[in-house]
Amino acid sequence: MQIAQTSSSSGVNAKGAGTARVVDDASPAVSGSASARSEAPAARSSTASLKRGLSNWDHQLQGEISNAQQTLDYLERSSSQLQALKSELAAKLAARQGREGQVEARVRQFSNTWRQRASASGGTLDSQLSYTSPRPAQQNFSIRGLTMASLQEGPQEVLAFSVGGANQALRSVNIEPGLSESEIVSRFDRALMPSGIGVKLGENGELVFSTSEASWANVRDSLSVRGSGIRYPTGQMSRVRTDAEPAAIAPEEWNTGDVEALRATLQQVVQALAQLQAARSSVSLALAQATGRVARAQPVQVSVSMDTLAENFTEKASQPGYESLLAISSALVGISRERVVALLGLD
Repeated sequence: MQIAQTSSSSGVNAKGAGTARVVDDASPAVSGSASARSEAPAARSSTASLKRGLSNWDHQLQGEISNAQQTLDYLERSSSQLQALKSELAAKLAARQGREGQVEARVRQFSNTWRQRASASGGTLDSQLSYTSPRPAQQNFSIRGLTMASLQEGPQEVLAFSVGGANQALRSVNIEPGLSESEIVSRFDRALMPSGIGVKLGENGELVFSTSEASWANVRDSLSVRGSGIRYPTGQMSRVRTDAEPAAIAPEEWNTGDVEALRATLQQVVQALAQLQAARSSVSLALAQATGRVARAQPVQVSVSMDTLAENFTEKASQPGYESLLAISSALVGISRERVVALLGLD
């Protein structure tokens, strides 16, 4: 077998420090080297696959952690503003006077912050202060004319829904006598899911529709339904009227015009503070869970992969013949005399 020396562009001195390359394919050692080369791609593929998996895992967790931290910052800022408003209201009610316009300025400040909820939380905090990451925040709504009582009564009818205009696909729901509440909810949910609309049963037995807050404006303005003239008299595709679920906090309704209004507003501010505190606890728990998943999962997978690589190198390097030479020379690629001297010179 002939061994030829080849120069390396990665810093290995070509004078006696090159990488060995097999020239004679007929020797037995070549079979071992070919086997090693055939195993190497599989090992590299496995390592690359692991790294890709960790990268995807990291990306998802980083997104969840970032969302939680961003939302916590927003909730803390909102709570701080409400605490300041609460103090101003209490002071004004106690003395029947206060700094002119200060209460109104505090209300405007919080109103602006509340309007920024979606963007400030990365779209993960809905109007009910429910934290939804990694899913986007949802907007619940009802459709006028679609009550559980009206759907359980009357003859069979097929209702066809459209979202986004006449060119969109119709989603049909078959309503027939004798259906239970859960069956009605299930049929609506299956039919409307492709249009980005979910359906569930409300606390009082009503139909609750939901869509992402980002899609709400389009659904609100374009949702249409067509029946056979039973529940919708025209029998033609017509726009339905939707009612959004009211937000948990409504600062636009806070009034500061007189003493009674100030008292009512103070009560609403106290309630809003309690809701914000509950939301902060929920988001803090989500953040702790996401961080715990990082601590439990990622380091373990990385350590296992590094241990495997170390064991493979030790096994190959301890074997006589070409496999040992291949393992050692591959590990030494890129290590030049200058690097070694520099390392030895470190204190």
